[in-house]
Amino acid sequence: MNLFPNIISDPEILNGKPCIRDTRISVELIMEWLGTGGTPELIARKHPKLTEELVMEAIRYAARFSKNEIVIEVRSPA
Repeated sequence: MNLFPNIISDPEILNGKPCIRDTRISVELIMEWLGTGGTPELIARKHPKLTEELVMEAIRYAARFSKNEIVIEVRSPA
């Protein structure tokens, strides 16, 4: 069962970044819009190829794959 049927990663589209099928709107870009105050409803309303359901799928995708992310803090010498 594909949990993310509308998220694709194709090397020919945005260099393989995960994006919404049939668009060039990346999951990363949707997350940036959310981070700057956008809501799924507002994002879908401003982009005719998106629906709230597609935006929510992108959010679930980002949440699922960020669980395995390793964060390394790099500090510069003072």
